[in-house]
Amino acid sequence: MTGTYMTNQLDRLLTIMATLRDPERGCEWDLAQDFSTIAPYTIEEAYEVADAIEREAMDELRQELGDLLLQVVFHARMAEEQNLFSFNDVARAISDKMESRHPHIFGDGSGTMDERRWEELKAKEREAKGEQSAMDGVARALPALLRADKLQKRAARTGFDWPDTNGPAEKLREEMQELAEAAQEEREEEAGDLLFAAVNLVRAYGIAPENALRAANDKFERRFKGMEAKAGEKFRSLSLAEQEQLWQDVKADEKSA
Repeated sequence: MTGTYMTNQLDRLLTIMATLRDPERGCEWDLAQDFSTIAPYTIEEAYEVADAIEREAMDELRQELGDLLLQVVFHARMAEEQNLFSFNDVARAISDKMESRHPHIFGDGSGTMDERRWEELKAKEREAKGEQSAMDGVARALPALLRADKLQKRAARTGFDWPDTNGPAEKLREEMQELAEAAQEEREEEAGDLLFAAVNLVRAYGIAPENALRAANDKFERRFKGMEAKAGEKFRSLSLAEQEQLWQDVKADEKSA
C-alpha cells in the first residue's frame, strides 16, 4: 500500500466530514453535534476496538478502527470550524510527542527505553503543561475502576503505598466493616471506599484490576448461561437453593472438562 493511496483515503475521509458539517448541504444530525455529544460515541468506539482485539476478529477490527478514526476526524473538524485547531495539528501534536518520547530512536540514538526513562519523559511533559500534583492528568472520564488503579499508581510513585499485601488487606476488611455499619446516607461513600480498597489490594498482588474484573465478568456470564442451558425454561421458577446447586454443577463441569 503506497503512501499516496493512504494520503488520498485520509483526504477523502476529511472531505466527507467537511461535507457532512457543511451548513448548507450537510447532514442535519452531524451539524447538530458538538464535542460533548460526540464524546460518548468516541468512548464507545474505543471499547469496540478493544472488544474486536480480544475476540481476535480482525475483519471487525478493521471496521472498528475506521469508526474510531472517524471520531478523531469529527472532533478535529468541529475544532477547525471554531478556529481552535485542525486535523493536521492533531497529527503534528502526536507525532511530536512520539518523537520526544523516543529520543533513543529519533534523537541522538543513545540509551534504551525503560520504565524509569519513560516516566521521566512523561513527568517533563506534565511539568510543561503546568501540572504540579502527582494526581494531575488522570482523566476523570476514565472508567472508575481504571481511574482508581491509575491514581493509586501515581501515588505509589511518590512512595505513598503499602510495602506488601498486609496493609491493603487490613484496609479492605476495615472498609467492609464501615459499610456494614454505615447509615443509609453514608452507604454510597463507604461503598466507594470499599471498592477503592479492593483495587488497592488487587494491585498489591501485581494484578491489573481492570483485567481481573473483566475475566470475572466473562466467567460469571459463561456460568450463568450454563445454568440456563441446564435448566431450560424452568430456570426462572427454581428456588435460590436450586439455582445455587446448578451453579455448583456448572463449576464442576468446567473443572472436569
